Amino acid sequence: MIKKSEIIDIVSKYSEPTIGVLGSHSALEVMDGAKDENFKTVVVCQRGREIPYKRFSRLADDIIIVKKFQDMLSPKIQARLRDTSTIVVPHRALTAYLGYDGVENKFKVPLFGNRALFQAEERANKKNQYYLLQKAKIRFPRLFKNPKDIDRPVIVKVQEKKRKLERAFFNVSSYAEYKDKTETKIRQGLISRDALKTASIEEFVIGTYFNFNYFHTPISKEVDFLGIERRLQTNLHDFVSLPAKQQLETNIELQNIEVGHTPASIRESLLEKVIDIGDKFVNAVKKEYAPGIIGPFSLQSVITRDLDIVVYDVSLRVPGNPILATTSPYTKYKYGETFGVGRRIAMEIKVAQQEGKLDQVLT
Repeated sequence: MIKKSEIIDIVSKYSEPTIGVLGSHSALEVMDGAKDENFKTVVVCQRGREIPYKRFSRLADDIIIVKKFQDMLSPKIQARLRDTSTIVVPHRALTAYLGYDGVENKFKVPLFGNRALFQAEERANKKNQYYLLQKAKIRFPRLFKNPKDIDRPVIVKVQEKKRKLERAFFNVSSYAEYKDKTETKIRQGLISRDALKTASIEEFVIGTYFNFNYFHTPISKEVDFLGIERRLQTNLHDFVSLPAKQQLETNIELQNIEVGHTPASIRESLLEKVIDIGDKFVNAVKKEYAPGIIGPFSLQSVITRDLDIVVYDVSLRVPGNPILATTSPYTKYKYGETFGVGRRIAMEIKVAQQEGKLDQVLT
């Protein structure tokens, strides 16, 4: 693990910080928020994927083109980022393309957040998100370690074989159906037999889905509730809008690939529960991964008919939900204006800089 003292030494030589991001996932949102707080920005793009950042030209002051995303780990690119006083904001694509080892041990550029924490998202890790939810006493779906025990609808969560950012989720209701679907997906090249060994099998909880988005830093010592969004997935949406008869007659495999977002709000009487699980999760993580959560996180949840909240997935970095920037009433309730995760990060970096506390939000 890169030592905190090394990062602090790098930051001590910085002038005015630049906000940097890898050109995928949530880069536009991160840079838009940085611009709202008058920061300079830089985006590292893989050749052929730079068009959005050139087209939305207000956002990126500098576009660094690399042959492949992993080149962001090269000494040359790292030196360029340090020379421009860059603080990199991590998201899912950063950890996917650079790898946890790359982010934790090879990327000597200041990161906003706790770089030791990101790997806890992976269900195969010992201190994973299930472990953290258990420590926080937050309900999550029942897990099936042995597929032979499947006796109800479940969702199988397994890494796709070819695409690092996608997980090949699918639903089954019995061991026979599990065997049939896994063998089919292996033959189709969607998943590998090795990945299946570390897959998670979760009870499919019936309810309404909400992704609750929060923000925490050591400076404020508060947990902001930023807002709610829901994921749009293909080829699940809008397949379910077909009449039931046509659904039964249509022999296709559903993949649940996330392609977009839509906003949501929640009835006011449930806000106390939403705020409570955010606070409990932050306190639990602080004990297990010191100094704990720095910045944004998301608890992807189901609300059951009994009004219980069941968390089925956790994001421990920018969750990827640009819809919040224009639709969340919850930031307006606290701050008097609507904004998203990108601006909340920039606001925190600005406060940390002004108060001489950048060391508290960077690793």
